[in-house]
This record gives sequence, structure tokens and C-alpha cells, in this order.
Amino acid sequence: MTAPRWPELPYESWKDTYATLHMWTQIVGKVALACAPPLNHSWGIALHLTGRGLTTPLLTRKGRSFTIAFDFVEHRLDISAADGAVRSVPLRAQTVADFYRTVMSLLDEMGVGVRIWPMPVEVPSPIRFDHDVVHRSYDRDAVGRCWTILAAVAPVLNEARCNFVGKCSPVHFFWGAVDLAVTRFSGRPAPPREGPAFMREAYSHEVISHGFWFGSDPLFEPAFYAYAVPPPAALDRIPVQPSAAYYHHGLGEFILPYAAVRAASSPEDAIRVFVNSTYEAAANLASWDRSALERQPARS
Repeated sequence: MTAPRWPELPYESWKDTYATLHMWTQIVGKVALACAPPLNHSWGIALHLTGRGLTTPLLTRKGRSFTIAFDFVEHRLDISAADGAVRSVPLRAQTVADFYRTVMSLLDEMGVGVRIWPMPVEVPSPIRFDHDVVHRSYDRDAVGRCWTILAAVAPVLNEARCNFVGKCSPVHFFWGAVDLAVTRFSGRPAPPREGPAFMREAYSHEVISHGFWFGSDPLFEPAFYAYAVPPPAALDRIPVQPSAAYYHHGLGEFILPYAAVRAASSPEDAIRVFVNSTYEAAANLASWDRSALERQPARS
């Protein structure tokens, strides 16, 4: 029987696999960080969706171009060079330390070896990749469900941004927080932000961001989110749609639980309504120049 397009995936049902996969995506993302030019807002190191999983952009190292891609259909990691060379790592239950050593060894073997900082980011109590024998789970069914959800969400987020003609990010996967995100920019500088350099650069200008992630502290459930930086006054008091959406004060974001999307008569429509209503609320309160930033309907 064909798997449903919007499968159930409660956080508790796959949290160990989720944590392991998170570390594996960070290893691959840090290879991209070592090889990619410093494109603004970290866009050059985010992962992108393929028909089978997630991939780095085309990377260049020592005169050789290559990609690293997670294949969640065949459950393997492929390192593919532009000259046709390919090396693969099976995705199976294994420690982060073993995965790290294997990937680094294959990159060396292919002549594109890199050194990365082996410390995870954006996680509590990080363990160095080469020392991590704690995270070692891989549930193929759960990973398949994860991939099915990402493949269903991405086209909806991509379509939702089409009416916006200002600067806008691609729909891409950030391996730091494990989220699928798309961000619109007003074009105006934002007040300086504290924090690490990549965060200061990411929020150097006003943004309204939307995305999806599988849950983390303090919200242990998969959900869609929306936020504005800087947040305009009273944003948390603006009602948004659909009715299951709410403002999470701990996160400073609007939240739409994935469970509510699954239960909707049209999950795609529920996501569109959430993205549109939260964007309009934030853009109006922040006085964005919507007439210049949005495609205007043709006059009859």
C-alpha cells in the first residue's frame, strides 16, 4: 500500500533516530561550510531537496567538484564527483563517531578531504562527532516518514513565496536546527543583534520567516512556524489562521501543529492559510512596503 502523503511522526516515536540523523546532517553541512563560498545568510551551506532526499550544493575542493547527498529511498549517503567518481555510505544503525570517520575517510580517498570543527551546534550538551557513541539509532521507517513529510511540505512553501517579488531565500534545509525554511526580506536594515556571527548576519535585515521542523525543546512535536525579526509590537496579539495556529511566547513564534495540518481536509490549504495570514499580520504591523514587495494583480 502506498504510504500516505502526510504520515504520522510523533516526536517520541523516533527521537533517538532523529537525534542521530541530526548529527549526520551536521557533519555533511560542516563539509559544505568548509568548501562553499560565504554566501549571505548561510544560503551556500544549507541543504536542498532532491527527488530522493537532501543534498549539498555543488562544492569545490582542490580543483574537484562534488556533492554529498542523503538518499532516503535507498538509505545511503552518496559522495558524487563531477568526473563520475562515487563513494557511498549505508544509512543504518551506527554511531555518529563511526559515520564521521567513514565520511571523512571517503573524502580523503576521493582527494577532497577537509578538516571541520567536529563539535555540533545549536544543540544542548553537544558531543564531538568523533567521540559520539551515544547517538546510534536508525529506524528506516521513521526516516522514510520524515522524508515523505519534507517532500510534501517543500512545494507548498515554495508556492507560497511566489507572489513575493522582493528578496526571498530558497526553500532550504538548515542542518543546525533541522528545519525547512523560507525567508522574505523587507530590504530595510534591522537593529544589530547579539549572538554568534552567523546569527548576526542572518538577521542583519528585517525578515519574516516560515518553516517546518520536527520538534525540539520547548516544543516536542512537529510543527510549522512563523516569526518576524525584529518582531513588531503587538504581533503576539494578532489572530491568525487556521484556528489551530497560536502564538508560542516561549519561542516568540506562531505555531501550527503538524497534527492539525494532517487532520485538515486539505493539508496544503492549511499551510497556505497559515503562511499567508502570519505574513500579512507581521508585514502590516511592521509597515513593510507591500505594494513594492508583492506581485500586484493585473488590471482588467
